[in-house]
Amino acid sequence: MSTDEVLRHNKKDDLWMIIHGNVYDVTKFVDEHPGGEEVLLDVAGTDATDAFEDIGHSDDAREILKDLYLGKVDGVATTASTTSSGSGGGSNSLEPTNSQIPLFAALALMLAVIAYFYHQQ
Repeated sequence: MSTDEVLRHNKKDDLWMIIHGNVYDVTKFVDEHPGGEEVLLDVAGTDATDAFEDIGHSDDAREILKDLYLGKVDGVATTASTTSSGSGGGSNSLEPTNSQIPLFAALALMLAVIAYFYHQQ
């Protein structure tokens, strides 16, 4: 199915999302979601892979996804299985994800400040 089709399902009573190139209908799970409905509504109709993995969902959460599976997104290669063990579940790439970039920037700034003060002595 297309990303445009997924995007049309972006309301509480009709909520789909993409995780690792797979489409899930999470409509019946909205009220049961431990993080609240707002978390799901924020990513409704979009690729929620980063949000899903950033939280570190449990194996139980990944099992729930199996029952909500609708199909694959057209033209999108899956990056990792949502049924993989462990809370990371991401790819083995050493490249930072978008959510890690601010962390790396803050770390680089902190190291630059330390180096500056060290060389001033």
